[in-house]
Amino acid sequence: MNKIVEKKQLSDDVYLMELEAPYIAESRRAGQFIILQLDNNFGERIPLTIADANESKGTITIIFQAVGKTTIHLSKLEVGDYIENLLGPLGTPTEIKKVGTVVCVGGGIGVAPMHPIAQAYKAAGNRVISIIGARNRDLLIMEEEIKKCSDEVIICTDDGSYGRKDLVTAPLKELCEKGIPNEVVAIGPPIMMKFVSETTRPYNVHTMVSLNTIMVDGTGMCGGCRVTVGGETKFVCVDGPEFDGHLVDFDNMMLRQKAYKTQEDQATHKCRIGLTGDHK
Repeated sequence: MNKIVEKKQLSDDVYLMELEAPYIAESRRAGQFIILQLDNNFGERIPLTIADANESKGTITIIFQAVGKTTIHLSKLEVGDYIENLLGPLGTPTEIKKVGTVVCVGGGIGVAPMHPIAQAYKAAGNRVISIIGARNRDLLIMEEEIKKCSDEVIICTDDGSYGRKDLVTAPLKELCEKGIPNEVVAIGPPIMMKFVSETTRPYNVHTMVSLNTIMVDGTGMCGGCRVTVGGETKFVCVDGPEFDGHLVDFDNMMLRQKAYKTQEDQATHKCRIGLTGDHK
């Protein structure tokens, strides 16, 4: 049983929860995630990235968007309530090295899993430039947390209500043209990560993306999370969640995700893509 010790609503349907999970807090590393099951009667298992952890308190922080049955139910829980099952930390941690200047690109809810990665790159002695984007100012999350672990923060909104009126790929291209990034990390909707990867490709900048696919068990047995990377089948839950963005078959990945969606879900998915802009 994992007690909820803090809850915040960050935007209309995005929530932060701090959960008691001392063993996960102690052993987690940047880039890893958990599988959450509300209780044994509410059987769906969902993957959520660990957005932060506090070893001294024995807690982890998750940030999620209430868009499906389980996340909507999770959003209705309050401080003092319990989540019955947490499995983690799962996935291969981010390979953190001192490489020089790292540009971290986060779109919409993807800013949350980007946070611990930016923290780790900064702690390793890198210069960190963070680009965070949202559809509008109200949907922007974790700005202050990102500023604390970044040397520079560039904010983009689709409507220009805050920061630059631009897609996140625009300032990224400017930085690449100046030869600034030694490495790029991108987390957000698949379409955003695809175009970030295409932006960096001509400049031969190593680009890592963190994939969020359908998962059931988190151990590679169900096969629901399989993706094609460099022409080979990989499993996001055990081989990832991070892969070389220049090798990921994003079109195949997005096609597989649509296979699990109803028409209503697909409409919602298209709306969520708007968090970082529609790429034509």
